[in-house]
Amino acid sequence: MACASELAGEALDGRLGGNAASLLATRRALAKAESALAVVLVEGISDQIALETAAACLGRDLDAERVVVVPIGGAHAIGRFLARFGPLGTGLRLAGLCDLREEEIFRRGLDAAGVGSPRTRADMEHLGFYVCVDDLEDELIRAMGTADVEALFEAHGDLRAFRSFQTQPAWRGREPGAQLWRFLRSSSRRNLRYARLLVEATTRQNALPRPLDALLTAV
Repeated sequence: MACASELAGEALDGRLGGNAASLLATRRALAKAESALAVVLVEGISDQIALETAAACLGRDLDAERVVVVPIGGAHAIGRFLARFGPLGTGLRLAGLCDLREEEIFRRGLDAAGVGSPRTRADMEHLGFYVCVDDLEDELIRAMGTADVEALFEAHGDLRAFRSFQTQPAWRGREPGAQLWRFLRSSSRRNLRYARLLVEATTRQNALPRPLDALLTAV
């Protein structure tokens, strides 16, 4: 069964489109979840790649631990997956990751599925669910610093494209962190690629963003 990095490769080389890659990633993860002890629910493939990369960099084998990261295809699907795997379903150990703007959706889902009734961010973390501020890309950019992200772009042949992006009227003169964020998000291929590269870099620097680090500690 393919891992997240293999799935990313299929998406990056054009064998899969964005939605096809998302559906396949979910299907593969759900098949693995049949024999899992714990399930980590994330919004999309980039989150899955980031978590699995971080685990590998930290010397963990999630497959051997029977921990499965499931991309749910968007925050609004959280209720369905919590019902399937939570106390009203298979009763697996649960954890999760979401963006700041989706925090309330996850909180309502946890309550409705009988997982818990979190009122605060700390309550959510007690249940194993962590929030990226503002999202995964923003967390990684802040963890590395803009200069180091640009150096990573240069090392992987993307700095020239980024410099060209910075000259676009809508982004010229904007804050560097915002430019980096938009550049990463402007291409699904780039976003998937750098989900891995940025996590590898932050792990080497002992600067893995707290939501990723804390979530992996929780599972």
